[in-house]
Amino acid sequence: MNTKRALLASILSLAFALPAAATEGWYVSVEGGGSWVKEWEQLRTLQTYCGPDFKEALAEFDTGWAAFGAGGFGIAGWRFEVEGGYRQNDLTDYVIKWWGPKVDGEGEVTEISAMINVLYDVPLFDRFSLTVGLGAGGDYASVKMNTNWGPVDESDWRFAYQGIAGLNYALTELTVLFVNYRFANVRDINLEPAANYSIDGGDFEKHAATAGVRFALAGPAAAAPPPPATPQPVPLEREFIVFFGFNRSDLTAQALGTIRKAVGSVRDSGSAAIRVVGHADRAGSISYNKALSVRRAQSVKKALIGEGVAGNSISVSGRGESEPAVQTADGIREPQNRRVHISF
Repeated sequence: MNTKRALLASILSLAFALPAAATEGWYVSVEGGGSWVKEWEQLRTLQTYCGPDFKEALAEFDTGWAAFGAGGFGIAGWRFEVEGGYRQNDLTDYVIKWWGPKVDGEGEVTEISAMINVLYDVPLFDRFSLTVGLGAGGDYASVKMNTNWGPVDESDWRFAYQGIAGLNYALTELTVLFVNYRFANVRDINLEPAANYSIDGGDFEKHAATAGVRFALAGPAAAAPPPPATPQPVPLEREFIVFFGFNRSDLTAQALGTIRKAVGSVRDSGSAAIRVVGHADRAGSISYNKALSVRRAQSVKKALIGEGVAGNSISVSGRGESEPAVQTADGIREPQNRRVHISF
């Protein structure tokens, strides 16, 4: 039971993991399905020696088929497309009103249409959307019928318009499956099969139910990369420590390296005041260590001047053993306490 639940949860998580079915950018689509034409009412006129003969007639058509292809561009839920279509329906019955019963009709209606559609995709769920739209253009209708007044074989372009409603399902980021319903109207079907024979018909009213697939020609635009992080300025080091050997005030190579770094920071900061404070450990008398700490500070000042620092910008003092970095008992040698602080 737990395994079935886990499997179901996995399927549902996959089903809702993809983006919405709205198509962005350039795309193409193809679809096909059934076509229905409403009963077509008409007024037939035959010119005779005795004057015009009028007959009202009704043509009924069988369920046919339809196919459509389109190319367009989608943006922010809107789609603008050019559509081409083909429909075919056979004539099943032809009725002369007020005159006789239905008779088996022979003939067909075939149509080629070219439409410009404006559609909007309304999001429903993560992968589903609803389409509503309108279109207008031309319809090239070819009507073939056999009537008791003679055969009809007429073709012409006429103005047409349509309404569209559909449901979309995003299969992938680039592919959408959909079903559509269309209502189309072709205006003023007037035919003239012969010089003395004319048919004044009403509009063709047509319905189509189709299923199809839409392909985006490019994936969704990649999100713009975040702006590069502004580099934070490296904090300027303002304190340096120079260490000394036991009972020594001369500078080691390591000490000289530290002093050069301090000089670089002083120049970067533009500081005009440098403090040099010497210290000593607790091995020795207080007075001796006081003097030693001053000698150490003087050694550092001399090295700073040697690196180009003005002597009048350097203050020197010695604290002896009064401010140890590491607390020790009297008389203990501690390397961390044998030092000079450079600060600015």
